[in-house]
Amino acid sequence: MHTTVKFLRNSLMGLFLGVIGLGTAWSFPTKPVRIVIGFPAGGPLDLHARLLADKLQAVLGQPVLIDYKAGAGGTVGAQEVMKSAPDGHTLMLANTGVLVINPALYSRLPYGTLKDFVPIARTAMQPLALLVNPQLPVRTLQEFTAYVRDRPGQVNYGSAGNGGISHLAPEMFKSAAQLFMVHIPYRGSAPAFTDLMAGQVQFMAESIPQAANYHKQGKVRALAVTSRERSPALPDVPTVHESGFKDFVVVGFYGFMAPAGTPKEAVEVLSQAFKTVLNQADVRKRMVDQGADPAFLGADDFHRFLSNEMPRWSEVVKKSGARVD
Repeated sequence: MHTTVKFLRNSLMGLFLGVIGLGTAWSFPTKPVRIVIGFPAGGPLDLHARLLADKLQAVLGQPVLIDYKAGAGGTVGAQEVMKSAPDGHTLMLANTGVLVINPALYSRLPYGTLKDFVPIARTAMQPLALLVNPQLPVRTLQEFTAYVRDRPGQVNYGSAGNGGISHLAPEMFKSAAQLFMVHIPYRGSAPAFTDLMAGQVQFMAESIPQAANYHKQGKVRALAVTSRERSPALPDVPTVHESGFKDFVVVGFYGFMAPAGTPKEAVEVLSQAFKTVLNQADVRKRMVDQGADPAFLGADDFHRFLSNEMPRWSEVVKKSGARVD
């Protein structure tokens, strides 16, 4: 009897030590985590990364560094991450354009969103505002629609460049309202805004932070927002849906990806870290102030979200005729 008890005790002790050994054999992260952004410093993605980086550092227990690899609509940054070691220590912060528009826009894209990367977390959704030059004699989206319909081909809309969301959202609105407007692409949103305020273009779709700022200064007029609910930054501006275009919802998103082959354990640690950070009240408030709505999705749900978004945006790009070789 005594021998049996001793045997069981030793066996259980061995099993316990084995479990402890397994628990300490794998540790993550073991060095600084690098977040690569495929756009210059100072833009909306940079603001989002900076907001999350300090909080992530506290949760992960390692420094979180931001690295800018700008070029080719985010493609340069995507390639940087794609070629990095798949150990969870290099991440890409990307937007709608990089993850779901570029695959339909570029005829020779050097990466596949769900082939070369593994989703970590969606962190935000970012609605747009539909803006007009304040000298236009319209104050509602319905009035603007009537104005354009009476002037087919005479109204121009500006965008931050071919194939981006500021180009495709107006194309989607044109299709929904059956309008004919002329697209004028710019090299970024700043020069497009300059011409909108000067009246060289009459219409534009832009992210909420800049749109709200210029709207409150009276430099542009916001007619509607493209989210399902009104924006806290523009509480008096109705949604496109409220304005008579039912089920018109166009919202960009931000999300983090890692190189394909990253261990599931690292993916789970990172995903949970983002969830923890996005549950913090001060982070959520600052995100809303920046014009982005906190919208966490874990790794599996983010994968499903991307799988659904890619064909949707592919169809929009196809209808717009936009293409980059």
